[in-house]
Amino acid sequence: MLAHIETGGFATNLSPAARAAVVHAFSMLVWGTFSALFPAALPAAALPWAEGGSAALIGAAIGLPRWWLPINALFFPAIYALLSVDVPPAAYLAALALLLVCNVGAWSSRVPLFLSTTQAAAAVTTLLPRGRAFRLLDLGCGTGSFLMNVSQVRPDGRYTGVEIAPLPWLWSRLRAQRRDGVEVVWGDFWQNDLSEYDVVYAYLSPAPMARLWEKARAEMRPGSLFISNDFAVPGMTPQQTIRIGDRMRTTLYVWTM
Repeated sequence: MLAHIETGGFATNLSPAARAAVVHAFSMLVWGTFSALFPAALPAAALPWAEGGSAALIGAAIGLPRWWLPINALFFPAIYALLSVDVPPAAYLAALALLLVCNVGAWSSRVPLFLSTTQAAAAVTTLLPRGRAFRLLDLGCGTGSFLMNVSQVRPDGRYTGVEIAPLPWLWSRLRAQRRDGVEVVWGDFWQNDLSEYDVVYAYLSPAPMARLWEKARAEMRPGSLFISNDFAVPGMTPQQTIRIGDRMRTTLYVWTM
């Protein structure tokens, strides 16, 4: 069944969330059948972990991005744990509200909140122009950690971050106010004119990369740098591929426009 899903193109025609739903439905069917046939083989408390583990492995096998691995693995164990404790209803509402304000952009652009590591920021600083003024734009700057790390090493640049999720935007804006040469604006980065910048940095998701590449090609000046953290542009070979030995196994893809 899974081989048919993959080779038949069904998996690639669905969004990652839809593919994850199919994977969990299949995994639940398998473990539900197993539990019905062999009721004493596995304790009830172990079933959510078994379902999560198989869903994570199947999701990886059909090509879900690696950040879906912990989501699939922990989804049902987390639900089971929450059902086992007495949690006030307001806590669920608060958790949903926090999720929304931190990932509002994920619903429309399929770009969740990702945080660049300090090692990734350090690698980017080695790529920045030297001996002249430059401007860098961070598309979806999150909590501003990348901007803070890069501007600390290279204070000679001008740095702009754009973020649409309210809580990360507020936090990064407060941090930027304490650092000269750094500004953070709220909004949709698709509205930014990329021609104003010497370096454009993106840590997004696979979903918008093809469209972002077309925008970069149309707007960025010759000689400027387009850097993507972890997510390559489909069908485009970068001029540089930098693999970083950090905990996230980060890979930077670099194009000179």
